[in-house]
Amino acid sequence: MTKPNQESNLTLDKQICFSLYSASNAMGRAYQPLLKKLDLTYLQYIVMMVLWQYSSMNVKELGEKLHLDSGTLTPLLKRLEGKELIIRSRGQQDERVRIISLSDEGRKMRQQAEQVPNAIFCKSKMTADELTKLKQSCDLLLANLNN
Repeated sequence: MTKPNQESNLTLDKQICFSLYSASNAMGRAYQPLLKKLDLTYLQYIVMMVLWQYSSMNVKELGEKLHLDSGTLTPLLKRLEGKELIIRSRGQQDERVRIISLSDEGRKMRQQAEQVPNAIFCKSKMTADELTKLKQSCDLLLANLNN
């Protein structure tokens, strides 16, 4: 291996994108064993978190909240419906609108999921303040990149 050019901005250790990518992958791996107990993927889990907070919403609103397009969201929702965790129905005013709501089973799952955030907090080995600042920085970066 040749000696790296440390003067260049094109070194991996200087790339925020690589740090975010690596941290995101590690976060996903940290969630896997916790979500396996719930029989959920990470994307299914974040859908459930939104529904635990709001009980129901239409697919468009859900997609906006999760930054997911309908091509990703539709099969995900079908799988959650197959697990009997959500109910998909048509809007009363407009039948083209799909409403997603929690089933009784989906509501019950919330209690099982309550331990997940604390387990991730412990695994991070960071303080609540450090994690809050990290989240704020990520939110700001997302907003700036979406403008």
